Order: sequence, then structure tokens, then C-alpha cells
Amino acid sequence: MTRKHASRKARAVPKSVLRLPDLDQAKSAVLNSLSSLDAQRGCRHAIDEFIEWYCSEPRLSFSKTVVLRYRMYLESRKLAPGTVNLRLGAVRRLAYEASDCGLLSPDLAAGIRRVKGVKKLGVRLGNWLTAEQGERLWRSPDAGRLKGKRDRALLAVLLACGLRRHEAVDLEFSHLQQREQHWAIVDIVGKAGHTRTVPMPDWVKNLLDEWLNAAGLASGKVFRRVNRAGKTWGESMTEKVVWHVVREFAKKAGIEKLAPHDLRRFFSVTSRSMLSPV
Repeated sequence: MTRKHASRKARAVPKSVLRLPDLDQAKSAVLNSLSSLDAQRGCRHAIDEFIEWYCSEPRLSFSKTVVLRYRMYLESRKLAPGTVNLRLGAVRRLAYEASDCGLLSPDLAAGIRRVKGVKKLGVRLGNWLTAEQGERLWRSPDAGRLKGKRDRALLAVLLACGLRRHEAVDLEFSHLQQREQHWAIVDIVGKAGHTRTVPMPDWVKNLLDEWLNAAGLASGKVFRRVNRAGKTWGESMTEKVVWHVVREFAKKAGIEKLAPHDLRRFFSVTSRSMLSPV
């Protein structure tokens, strides 16, 4: 074997310590394997958090022992078991893709995939709102301001129709239709590209109409940004705005650690009729 061939063979040996470029390559492979935008967003956040922790430690090998240490770190932050398990799942996928790309030893990747998650012990995860809390939340925005009308309508749609953040910002006038004398959100594209139709209570449609009439909107996206002068601008709004709206009025309503997906959980377990109509 020539010296040149020996050099190539040495470079082909998988590593035990991954550098930032290696981790970024494996992260890209993980994200490319996911078709859902929601899954990509959650996985990207979990992997970025792990990479930040991993790179802050002195030259750790990417192994089962290190992932166990990371699990202990997550538990020390008092995270819910479900959250810890989701973060560990992202790390396992990262190890699998790193091994598949030839960056990590298959033996190390196999050890990482054997790391067990945290037992849930029958505890319901996340923030589970009561009907009273849900009503207090959507009533928190000031209905006398244009932004308040928008935020009331947005919170009502998240609570009573169970839309995800990206579904809410993608909601268009064409989605709002009457079916058998009842209003519904028709053919909304959700997670993994699935299309569904969601019934809309009359009181939610009334809040939407108040916002749309005040904003003077008749086509395009239903929810738009509102500037400091109290006027709409642009053709849409971002998912980040939805996040800030939920956090702002959850705090005002006295509800701790509320996230947009908690509103979807509320929709799945609480009858829409339990929310007081306008």
C-alpha cells in the first residue's frame, strides 16, 4: 500500500470527538430527514442546545457516557420528563446520522442509542388549562385597540380550533367557509402536510369578524402585523409573533409557563362549548 493510500484510509476512520463542523453536518442530515416543519423546528432547537452544551465541555468524546451526563444536566434543570426524552431523542438521531455519514464510530452511535429516557410516572405533561383560564386568556387583550382585536381573535382560534402556530399565520380568507350552516376552517394544511377541516364556533367567527372589519381586510392572510400607530402593515405575520402574543397575555392572565402548543392541548381535551361566547 502506498503512503497516499494509507493516508486516505487513516482519514476514513470514524471519530470519537466531533468538532462543530462535524456536528453541523450531522444536524443538517437529521433535519433533511424530517418532512414536517414543526418536527424540524423542535429537533433543531434540541440539537442546538445539545451542541452548545457539548462544545462547552473540554474535548468530550461523543459517547454513551457523555449522553448520560447530558441527561443528568437536563434533569438538573427541572425539565419535564417528556421534554427530557424529546431532547434525548434528538441526540440519538444526531448520533445515528453522524455514524451514517462516517463521522462517528458505529459502536459509539449504538451505545448512544441505548441511552434510556426518563420515566414519566403517569404525570400529565405540559400546561393543562381549565375552561376558566382559557376564557380569561382570550379576554386579556384590549378590545378597544386594533392589536387587541387581532390578539383576541388569534387566541380564540388557537384555543377553540386547535391550530398550530404555522397554521394560524397561514390562515387565509379562502379557508373560512360555511359547511351545513356552520362555519369551519376548510382544507388547512397541518403537520406532515396533512389536510383537515376544523369546525369554528360562532363566537370565534364573531371575534374574527371584529378584527377583520376593524382592519379593513377582505382577502389574503387573516392575521397581519399591527404597527405602533395601530395600523396593519405587511401581508402576513410570523410564528414568532404568535409566540409573543401567547406569552404576553398568559402573563397578564396569571398563567405561568404557557406556550402556543398548550392551547392546542386545551382544544383536544376541553369541549368548545365550555368557553363563554361573546
